[in-house]
Amino acid sequence: MENDKPEEERMPLTSHLEELRTRLMRILIVVGIGFGVCYLFKDWSFRVITKPLVDALPAQGSLIFTGLPEAFFIHMKIAFFASLLLTAPYILFEIWGFVSPGLYSKEKKYVLPFVFFSTILFAGGVLFGYFIALPPAFSFFVSFSTDFLKPMISFREYLDLTLKFLLAFGLSFEMPVFVFFLAKLGIVNAKMLSKQRRYAILVIFIVAAILTPSPDILSQILMAIPLMFLYEVSIFVAKFAGRKKPESKEAEAEKEEKTP
Repeated sequence: MENDKPEEERMPLTSHLEELRTRLMRILIVVGIGFGVCYLFKDWSFRVITKPLVDALPAQGSLIFTGLPEAFFIHMKIAFFASLLLTAPYILFEIWGFVSPGLYSKEKKYVLPFVFFSTILFAGGVLFGYFIALPPAFSFFVSFSTDFLKPMISFREYLDLTLKFLLAFGLSFEMPVFVFFLAKLGIVNAKMLSKQRRYAILVIFIVAAILTPSPDILSQILMAIPLMFLYEVSIFVAKFAGRKKPESKEAEAEKEEKTP
């Protein structure tokens, strides 16, 4: 039936572009409001983001900034990143709203689980990186300081490194969500993921080696363990999300003829 078809099959390209523009504008407005709120708490955000390094620095260690406007832009960058975390549920909701026309009506009921689990997984990845991965990495690097070699770390470089890795941790923890959409598109399935498990484990350890700042094996194992667990979860998600193709009218008519 035509009503069961995805809406994108009945929408022209101009409508898709107009909807994309509208949703991007909404996201920018909400992120902007969140940025203003987070900037009001910039001092607290500064203490939070610097805690992993401050705990690892020796007593005389400190952060520095080398340009006159650098500290100002650093606080703006922290507020922007905090705004992304704060408004992530709404951003995910808008993304789902744009993608949902490509789904069947019975599949659109997944909007709330999608927003909920995407937010939880992303936040879990960021918290994992903040509490588990970064502290031992910073302790490893700072351990090379001596009486003659003092750490004087540029806060701009520290912030760029920290935000990059926290974002990478958050996105890597979204693996089950990515697999859900790939399964819906028919690109992957549970059987394929199960057969490729050994190669996936190898890739996970390579990714862990890239994502963890320090080269020690313990940090890489700590990163790889949750990713391997999420891969197993992704197999279950793919099994659940595999889209069944709707039967054609000819097949339905043939089934009706065979029914006594």
